[in-house]
Amino acid sequence: MSTDQVLVTGGGIGGLSAAVLLARRGVRVRVLERSPEFAEVGAGLQLAPNITRMLDEVGVLDRILPLSVQPRRLVFRNAETAEELTHLDLADARRRYGGPYLVLHRSDLLRALLEAAEAEPGVTLHTGHEVTGVTDGPDHALVHCADGTEFRAELVVGADGLHSVVRAHLVDDEPLCSGYVAYRGAVPIEQVAHRASMDDVVVWMGPGLHLVQYPVRAGRLYNQVAVFRSEQYRRGERDWGTPAELDRTYAGMCDEVRAAVPALGRDHRWPMYDREPLPNWTRGRLTLLGDAAHPMLQYLAQGAGQALLDGAALAGALPPGRPWASHDLGAALREYEAARVGFASRVQATARVWGDIWHVDSPVSTLLRDEVFRSRDVHDYHLVDWLYGPAVSA
Repeated sequence: MSTDQVLVTGGGIGGLSAAVLLARRGVRVRVLERSPEFAEVGAGLQLAPNITRMLDEVGVLDRILPLSVQPRRLVFRNAETAEELTHLDLADARRRYGGPYLVLHRSDLLRALLEAAEAEPGVTLHTGHEVTGVTDGPDHALVHCADGTEFRAELVVGADGLHSVVRAHLVDDEPLCSGYVAYRGAVPIEQVAHRASMDDVVVWMGPGLHLVQYPVRAGRLYNQVAVFRSEQYRRGERDWGTPAELDRTYAGMCDEVRAAVPALGRDHRWPMYDREPLPNWTRGRLTLLGDAAHPMLQYLAQGAGQALLDGAALAGALPPGRPWASHDLGAALREYEAARVGFASRVQATARVWGDIWHVDSPVSTLLRDEVFRSRDVHDYHLVDWLYGPAVSA
């Protein structure tokens, strides 16, 4: 059995981007994806300037721009009254942070990364390989698959998502259910009778719920995500967050919000989970990346983006040449963690706080939230400087 330099478990956005960036540094990478093909389940995706700036630096941004939309504003509205409360000027944000704010379909980003990976001679891609376990050793790690195949690598990168098999070898913890569920849908633009401006990303905030709307695929599709807190979950019911509960929860909202609900897909729902932040992501020759390391709630629109930044930081930390002695690899992984663990943990924690702010449900709390949003100067960036600022760039 030959020994790979790096083996990545999981061929999603985080795993493929890490493979591409590692290969460009001269590292040979094998990617194992459990599904029969590389594909993303979901709809739209937001990439803020801290992410697009890095993608531009590594030459990936040009691949996704033709299928992306660069919105003019990020708008916050009250979902009950339809009042616009505040907005973020995204054109000004580009000048401030050095990268555009993009919205696109998740599958378009994954396809661009897959094409980039296929073009790299240092990347080997496998589908239909479900990883069931890993064994860490002093000179290599062994990856075990459900079909009986095994692979050996100097470093195993767990990019296998919320229910990561690799993470289970580092820490004994479980995903935390927020009690919220999301319904998503991206439909042809001509099928949407009522929509916000095509230049805007709009967040409608309501009691225990929010709706996000924006165009994707160069404006040909319209993406909508409806999220709500499930009372059925609170009551301990096994089947919760149902389509019927979606309809009941949104029934009291303004006309614009109610009009969005029928266009949402009903065949699949996404219960929203995260985990507690970890103080480190590495043990021996195993490390984590993306949702395997820092699954987060979606309120900062940073989940996929933080995985992309993980890959860039890991590629920058690993030394050239091979084989990697344990002490050299350990030093590189400590550098990777120093660059990413603290920051990603802050994003995880802050996402929870923003969810609480969006979803306040008492009349007094709603009045206070709306007044704070109304009083904000639209060119006040102090709440996002830490997140979008140049210091975050890879």
